[in-house]
Amino acid sequence: MAVSVTMPRLGESVSEGTVTRWLKKEGERVEADEPLLEVSTDKV
Repeated sequence: MAVSVTMPRLGESVSEGTVTRWLKKEGERVEADEPLLEVSTDKV
């Protein structure tokens, strides 16, 4: 089952990010507010 995931704002000037690591495997249960992935941005 596909589910939409909303990424929280990472700052006023950050509009894009790249998924660098998935913390959960496909089909694995995820609880509310549990980390799902890691994101990197061009912002230093």
